Amino acid sequence: MGMTMVEKILARASGQAAVKAGDVVEPKVDLAMSHENAALVLNQFHEIYKGTGLEAKVWDPSKIAIIFDHRVPAESSKTATNQKKVREFIAAQGITKFHDIRGDEGGICHQILPENGYVRPGYVVVGTDSHTTSHGALGAFAFGIGATEMASVWALGSVLNVEVPGTIRVIVSGKFPKHVLPKDLILYLIGKISAEGANFKVIEFHGEAIQKMDTSGRLTICNMSVEAGATSGIVPPDAETLRYLKEVAGVRETGAAFPLSGTSGPDPDAVYDQVIEIDAAALEPQIACPHTVDNVKPVSAVAGTPIQQIVIGSCTNGRLDDIEVAARILKGKKVARGVRMLVFPASGRIFREAMAKGYLTTLMEAGALVANSGCGPCLGVHQGALGDGEVALSTTNRNFKGRMGNPNSEVYLCSPAVAAASALTGVITDPRGER
Repeated sequence: MGMTMVEKILARASGQAAVKAGDVVEPKVDLAMSHENAALVLNQFHEIYKGTGLEAKVWDPSKIAIIFDHRVPAESSKTATNQKKVREFIAAQGITKFHDIRGDEGGICHQILPENGYVRPGYVVVGTDSHTTSHGALGAFAFGIGATEMASVWALGSVLNVEVPGTIRVIVSGKFPKHVLPKDLILYLIGKISAEGANFKVIEFHGEAIQKMDTSGRLTICNMSVEAGATSGIVPPDAETLRYLKEVAGVRETGAAFPLSGTSGPDPDAVYDQVIEIDAAALEPQIACPHTVDNVKPVSAVAGTPIQQIVIGSCTNGRLDDIEVAARILKGKKVARGVRMLVFPASGRIFREAMAKGYLTTLMEAGALVANSGCGPCLGVHQGALGDGEVALSTTNRNFKGRMGNPNSEVYLCSPAVAAASALTGVITDPRGER
């Protein structure tokens, strides 16, 4: 019996010839990531060694990445003190994959990992963040874990008692129409199968539309796989993966980029729990309406809804092509009065590239406010909380009640094209009328 992509990865990582859905394994970890919640992890990590007389040392400091991104710059003395505590731990442990609050190397964790070449096809990647699923875009099995579980990973280098998940195969054929983007695809899929439709499973993406999709788009669809309940999303590595690793991430040893033996993808006779087929050419822009991500409707169903704030950014849609889409729609025009448009590039590198290409100038001249890379507005801790009764349209990934800092507000989710077109009118707008 053949294996799916994730079954192959887990077989390699657990030292077995083959595994199948339902097996319980203890895979070795290739990369363990945390952000500011590393402060919680290190507390649990020290608890493991308390009373043992052993020195508390991580299993391999080169395989741990820590990125400050959720509250940057620190919005309170408590956050600043926790960040100081994590910096001291990083220095003591010799952890080198650390990205502090800096314009030259900082950014959102799920952008920093791929653009720095930290993630490779076939890796097992764990992170103390649910959107760790993003890194399946590079052919890795990437999933979120809790702080206590991460503490054991730091100590042992493996994840205990992992049940091999079943896999849903999603085949996306055809070509995306103009102003229909990967974000529309994943919103459509979530609406189709529901927020629990992929619980404890992996979504494995295939088809012509996926093959032609760049890594940025693949990061978007894998990022939001968790919103359908999935343990992870994954795209089998291909020529685009190698291109990204070489040209963007600067990886030189690409001959060893695929640690899997034989084919880099699933076996032809792999067994899937479900197969879903989608025609990209038939898609239109999608909107996730309050207050659940699976409350998805075509943009035509909610067009005209007034909005007060627009956010473009986050680990879902803060990459260079996302910012370019918005800049092209807004060039020479103005954001509607009464609308606040916030733009948060996903990393310092993307910020600088967007600045060099003139995208940020275009957006600012249109009336957008461009801020530093970070997660603040997405989870509502700072840099863009909503007022009572306000409505936001956002390219982020969640819209449950209170997500952007106020339970008395509403959040709609969309693509960068919809966000930019709506910024011009002050109401939710179909971007397909834009040039």
